[in-house]
Amino acid sequence: MNFGEAVSSFFRNYVNFSGRASRSEFWYSYLFIIIVGVILVIVDTIVKNEIISSIWNLAALLPTLAMTTRRLHDINRSGWHQLLAWFIPVGSIALIIWYCKKSDDTVTLSEIERVFR
Repeated sequence: MNFGEAVSSFFRNYVNFSGRASRSEFWYSYLFIIIVGVILVIVDTIVKNEIISSIWNLAALLPTLAMTTRRLHDINRSGWHQLLAWFIPVGSIALIIWYCKKSDDTVTLSEIERVFR
């Protein structure tokens, strides 16, 4: 997946917390979020206002949580593992390592159940 496809998928799956996100989709999307955030902070600094970057941060929060959940699903982890970064200081390190892992192609029980519903 290239940069454009990853950004498109990021916005297309805005609130999709199910499924999987590849490493390239995850990291390209985060790169896009950071680039836009830095540009908006610069604009805010120039116009002496903080509202533009604040709106962007709020707008990007939900799709970022959804994308991160899908990335964790891709390595067969629960999306709830994101809470490690919020409550345990060392949890951020574990999450970064997990985000870098290759996809786990094993089929999970929940995926099999979805087929037979």
